[in-house]
Amino acid sequence: MARQLDEQIAGRFPVGQRLRVLDVGMGQGTQALRLARAGHQVTGLEQDAKMLAVAREALAAEPEGIQCRVRLIEGDGRETGVHFLPGSFDVVLCHGVLMYVQEPDPLLAGLARMLAPGGLLSLLVRNADALAMRPGLSGDWAAALTAFDTTSYTNRLGLDVRADRLSTLTATLAGIGAPLRAWYGVRVCTDTAADRAPVPADLDALLAVEERAGRTDPYRQVAALLHLCGVRG
Repeated sequence: MARQLDEQIAGRFPVGQRLRVLDVGMGQGTQALRLARAGHQVTGLEQDAKMLAVAREALAAEPEGIQCRVRLIEGDGRETGVHFLPGSFDVVLCHGVLMYVQEPDPLLAGLARMLAPGGLLSLLVRNADALAMRPGLSGDWAAALTAFDTTSYTNRLGLDVRADRLSTLTATLAGIGAPLRAWYGVRVCTDTAADRAPVPADLDALLAVEERAGRTDPYRQVAALLHLCGVRG
């Protein structure tokens, strides 16, 4: 997904431009720190105090020049208007958040308002059109049959969450003024791998396959996750 995001940034902004980035639900700060290392000014918004503490610890280990590019805020992604003025950011990330939000449209509208004209909105969501793939490949036929007719699922943490359909999000992004410009599949071939599986010796080949599958039909359509990129008009 990082490669996909970098591709979209490179295609939208001049080389070397230092962007204003908002990472909503940043978790442990992986993408926020990566983009700060690339020279961008990053604001991370996270409501989970434990995850925010992990991110702060990781930031403290970075050189001072990177630390000064990152601002971390404890807060809910649905309240971006409380923290920031409209049009304050060139790039807004919302990765792995929508599955925990029962009514995502207000959140998405708020994120779009944070974007300057021409700004990039990057979403990572669970693919509702492929919910039967994981249980099907695992031989859990009853769960696979149920998954065809729902957008709800239980994640690996045991939490009851929700997934999104590409068609629905495409319409939503158009409606909030940040129409879809590109989309990718994520975890096309690797979704059934164990969470703590050792790093394979042929990691480069694995990543090459995932990157190719993530941009190629029909493979990307059955990916566990979808990476959607909209652009503010």
